[in-house]
Amino acid sequence: MKLSILSAVLLLSLDSILVGGETVTAPHVKVEQAEKQIASGVQLVDVRTKEEWDEGHIKGAALASVKGEGFIEKAKSILDPKKEVLVYCRSGNRSAVAAKQLREAGFTVTELEGGMNAWSSAGKPVVK
Repeated sequence: MKLSILSAVLLLSLDSILVGGETVTAPHVKVEQAEKQIASGVQLVDVRTKEEWDEGHIKGAALASVKGEGFIEKAKSILDPKKEVLVYCRSGNRSAVAAKQLREAGFTVTELEGGMNAWSSAGKPVVK
């Protein structure tokens, strides 16, 4: 029984991240689930820089760099707040920051676990 409780606590803690000094529970999806969401029309947002975007991004994604000023304003101008958003960056750090900001702005957000690194490692297509 103790082992079951400890396992549950550990699993829950793995789904929590530290963002700006706060622990935030964030829904993450693996590449396979992300593919299904993309196929079903989720709003896909790449939060990396323009230079990273130009090196390759996921087909159908919109670019809204979380670095610098104006991220939320850009996101609000391109996203429908009534539809789910899937965000990604290179490895997951910046997408956590972006997801937190988007949630605070009223969006329902999921993050691609492992970001572009995971997507590319899985052999998924990249648009250049």
